[in-house]
Amino acid sequence: MILEKIKELICEQFDVEPEQITEETNFLQDLSADSLDFVELVMNIEDAFQLPEIGEDEIRAIQTVGDLVDYVKKAQD
Repeated sequence: MILEKIKELICEQFDVEPEQITEETNFLQDLSADSLDFVELVMNIEDAFQLPEIGEDEIRAIQTVGDLVDYVKKAQD
């Protein structure tokens, strides 16, 4: 469920098909996300999952879709 919602948000923002997104998808290398794109995605993730603001250190550690899924899972515990 978390992965599916994240994929949906990524597809909307980066105009890609869901089949192109896996947990190994790298935001920089595979989606050519710049820092503004990524911050916008993070804000959408915070809203979608009702998370507190994600800190800069955590944002820097998130490189792949799987990293983001893991972060959301931990934040919801």
